[in-house]
Amino acid sequence: MFGSTKKVRYAVVGSGQISQQAFMPGIARAENSELVALVTGDPEKADKLAKQYNIPAYGYDDFAQLCASDDIDAFYIATPNAKHRLYAVPALEAGKHVLLEKAMEASVEDCQAIIDAQRRGGGKLMIAYRLHCEPGTVELIERCRQGDFGRLMIFNSTFGQNFSEENHRGHSGYWSGPVPDMGTYPLNAVRNLFGDEPIEVRAVGSKTPGRNFNFFDTVSVTLRFPDEKLAHFTVSYASAPVETFTLVGDKGTVHAGPCFMFGPSIGITYRTIIDGKEETRAQKPVEQFGGETDYFSDCILNDIDPEPNGEEGLMDVRVLAAVERALETGEAQKLEPRRRERRVEPDQVRSLKVVKEPSEDQMIGIVPQSA
Repeated sequence: MFGSTKKVRYAVVGSGQISQQAFMPGIARAENSELVALVTGDPEKADKLAKQYNIPAYGYDDFAQLCASDDIDAFYIATPNAKHRLYAVPALEAGKHVLLEKAMEASVEDCQAIIDAQRRGGGKLMIAYRLHCEPGTVELIERCRQGDFGRLMIFNSTFGQNFSEENHRGHSGYWSGPVPDMGTYPLNAVRNLFGDEPIEVRAVGSKTPGRNFNFFDTVSVTLRFPDEKLAHFTVSYASAPVETFTLVGDKGTVHAGPCFMFGPSIGITYRTIIDGKEETRAQKPVEQFGGETDYFSDCILNDIDPEPNGEEGLMDVRVLAAVERALETGEAQKLEPRRRERRVEPDQVRSLKVVKEPSEDQMIGIVPQSA
């Protein structure tokens, strides 16, 4: 197992924008990891990316063979959400390690099937919450845990972009729309900042005139947490780019932005006001995809269960599914009280030097997400 240099050998499953733009360049910053294979159904991507990275490319029909291969230790799976189970389950059952993009799947049942496969096979499973390894995000979670802002009461976030309808995700239904895609970020943020799980979900959606998405392109979600904590976020595929959140406690407030995105020029930044005193903490940009991969590979090499595991992914998906039901019925959705057994810890932080991302015209066979 593993190469002679003790590097975890990864195969990428799915050659869409997130793989080409971020993961495949970013893994080079993780000294304990290497890219050894690509799985794609697109012959042009297979040919050009294999040459670019000097790795073999395989089709999806070869996946079972790769799961049995001694030349691959782990898979990074970045297919559409509803196909995560299709590839994660056989990989995990074969004892391989899986770094699985979020949202984890398109139903709670599929998430549980992935978790069960991991338990049977014994490999590591990590959901790709890259911000769980980002310095500013982890610092803020720790400050909330320490009580810097008092008893937390309110969270409010707006996250939007002008999404291209030509991209396949623009006509693939709710689970490819803004709530699972973008809403996962404020949802995961508030769950970890509050250190708690929501017990009620309400949602309202709208369709922007002149746009032709086959789902609500703008959605407003309200979450009720135990101890009367409230959270609200709005996500949109039809707005100007925006990413902010505000967190309010009874001793202080936080205003964050940028707070969810990645890139060579994006450093997570937040401003606090405590007892009338203002302070801004701006992190330098870090290689987020290389950082999460470095952390996961450390977990594999040292036999440590990664923190954003299958349970973390399921906790988000159960809320995303409740949002879908709320949009369909117009009624509040109650959630069973739950407690997350694991939480983000400071030793997960990675501060790797950023890599240059390929431009849109350098990516192969991609319809860019942003219009």
